[in-house]
Amino acid sequence: MTGTPNGLPRLYTAAEVAEALRRSSWWVKEQARHRRIPHCWMGGSYLFTADHVAAIVRQFEVQPVEVGRTVPPTGRSWRGDSTTSPEPAMRLVARVPRRARSARSDEAA
Repeated sequence: MTGTPNGLPRLYTAAEVAEALRRSSWWVKEQARHRRIPHCWMGGSYLFTADHVAAIVRQFEVQPVEVGRTVPPTGRSWRGDSTTSPEPAMRLVARVPRRARSARSDEAA
């Protein structure tokens, strides 16, 4: 992945980048469409330079964790915060179905 003889950067298609990254062309285009990865948008096509591809690899790189150091949890916990007491639950009351409501109003009329 080098430049062209005239000094301009070589541009790669989504399919070429997908092959290099061992991803599908759809994945590369979807990431670019959501602006999650660097890219150029020219003539209705996603194009990538060698620097873009290197940045994509760095972006998805995972570094090892030091021994004895805990990893912060990702996402939300389903259990919530155990230090606070939960609020009392509110009792839910079912609504009367629409057809039953309309039948009652027909009887009253």
